[in-house]
Amino acid sequence: MTLFKKYKWTWMILVICVVLAGYLLWNSFAKPKLPVIGTVAPFTLENLDGKQVTLEDTNGKVRLFYFFFSNCPDVCPVTTLRLSQVQDELKEKGLFEKDVTLVSITFDPERDTQERLKEFGDKFKADYSGWYFLRGEQGKVIDLAMNSFKILVNQDKEGNFVHMDLIGLVDRKGNIREMLYPDATAEEIAGVVARLAKE
Repeated sequence: MTLFKKYKWTWMILVICVVLAGYLLWNSFAKPKLPVIGTVAPFTLENLDGKQVTLEDTNGKVRLFYFFFSNCPDVCPVTTLRLSQVQDELKEKGLFEKDVTLVSITFDPERDTQERLKEFGDKFKADYSGWYFLRGEQGKVIDLAMNSFKILVNQDKEGNFVHMDLIGLVDRKGNIREMLYPDATAEEIAGVVARLAKE
């Protein structure tokens, strides 16, 4: 009689226990779906090539929305750098452009001309095939930031903007699923985006 036959039931129980333990471990680490915390209001803004871009034009893809102005002396360049790193992470995952796009919208259309935005995007190696830089009427942009994304914005006497530095994670249908802090690593942000892209 072989060792296996002699302890057949012991081995079977052991295998069942290992499978059950693996399932319980996996289940403990499985993360629930991100809740819907808002919806993005419809908009029509201008891209770098002067074409009109609407919310519907970007539907069907997961999106990262960031509100900024290129003359920002502090957080905007740092967060845009983080987004460029996220862009690279998403490319490695095969998600950039096909399943995910980035949307950067300026508060400052007077100074942020198409040429200025292109210069700013080039500085951070933006791939425009999947990264929109948009501009439009200042009041409408601020309304979009404050009403849809709950991002507080204020303009000072020098014309600069004081604003919350957050990245809005939006699903394929235009629902806001999370507000991300840019001090998270590019890997962490891309991981959350990838999770949503799989839903």
